[in-house]
Amino acid sequence: MALMMGSLYDALRSANVEDEKARKAAEEVADFQKQISDIRSDLSVLKWMLGFLLAINAGVVMLLLRLVV
Repeated sequence: MALMMGSLYDALRSANVEDEKARKAAEEVADFQKQISDIRSDLSVLKWMLGFLLAINAGVVMLLLRLVV
């Protein structure tokens, strides 16, 4: 059995949704949450890399300005 959101499953079952449909819906939402979590972690790495590259570029610009002046 795949990972499932228990509270969603319970809510669907209390709303008289069939067991199989409730289980599939809860598993699908749990999978979606995992995908969003993966995207957020990738985005965090990309933000860090962008900050590092901006700092390097600022250093290069400062160095070039010193050489020109």
